[in-house]
Amino acid sequence: MKNFYVTVLVLLVLGFYTNTSYAQQDAQYTQYMYNTLSINPAYAGSRDVLSFVGLYRSQWVGLRGAPRTFTASLHSPVGERVGLGLNITNDEIFISRETYIDVDFSYTIDVSDKGQLAFGLKAGGHLLDIDSNRAYQGPFQGQDPDSQIFIDNKFSPQFGLGAYYYTDRFYLGLSVPNMLETEHYDESSNSNNSSATARERINFYAITGYVFDLNKDIKLKPAILTKVVDGSPLQLDLSANFLFNDRFYLGAAYRWSAALSGLVGFQVTDQIMLGFAYDRETTELQQYNDGSFEFFLRFELFKKHDRLISPRFF
Repeated sequence: MKNFYVTVLVLLVLGFYTNTSYAQQDAQYTQYMYNTLSINPAYAGSRDVLSFVGLYRSQWVGLRGAPRTFTASLHSPVGERVGLGLNITNDEIFISRETYIDVDFSYTIDVSDKGQLAFGLKAGGHLLDIDSNRAYQGPFQGQDPDSQIFIDNKFSPQFGLGAYYYTDRFYLGLSVPNMLETEHYDESSNSNNSSATARERINFYAITGYVFDLNKDIKLKPAILTKVVDGSPLQLDLSANFLFNDRFYLGAAYRWSAALSGLVGFQVTDQIMLGFAYDRETTELQQYNDGSFEFFLRFELFKKHDRLISPRFF
């Protein structure tokens, strides 16, 4: 019976994709607080070191066709006020595969003795690959070939904006990673009047957080991410992370009407941080999967003779 419901669920997703259009959203992350460059170009160079981040997410483990996402980013200051970054993301869900490659530029100004405001630009490209034959495998063999969709690594440009204000304890960011709404069409269709098979949607992000010193060894950082996409429900992620002795991270998160999460991380050396997150759905979908997993790595290269005295918590 469980397999039956899973099959029905995947077929519903197939119907969702084979409709005339669908609202496409950016990949989601539980450890978004350590992956800020992927959504806000103004973050580039804000850590004052050469910083590399790699993150892998496997969502709804055990459910066929569920999302899998890998992202890698690199950013660094290249002057007193300028930061540059590079972000690559690969996102797979059911019959679609997407690749994003973006270059980020930021310019920072001092707005107070402790506060800095950065403005960012993001430019790059997006490859969309949709092949409904991926659905017609295993238990789905023999589906109607007339319902197939085919888009072969269709390229579209991307352009985004962001602003990021921060001190040593507080941050607030607003961003639109892609401002272009590009339509994609089924390349196997011979109809000149066919509707768009896929359409890029504008994603609006707001992030904020604050670091509290509970005592000399423990810090607490509550954080919020809000994402707004036309045609989709509001996404609100709430998290609280503790930092013990500037080395060990432990926290929890809640994605509104979607999932509860646990997060853990360790600053292995001054250069290397490892993190892990586990999500459990709070919806009926939890019956059909084993949760979602995220693995995170950050490597930072300090200037000669520098060392990590107290890691910035964002």
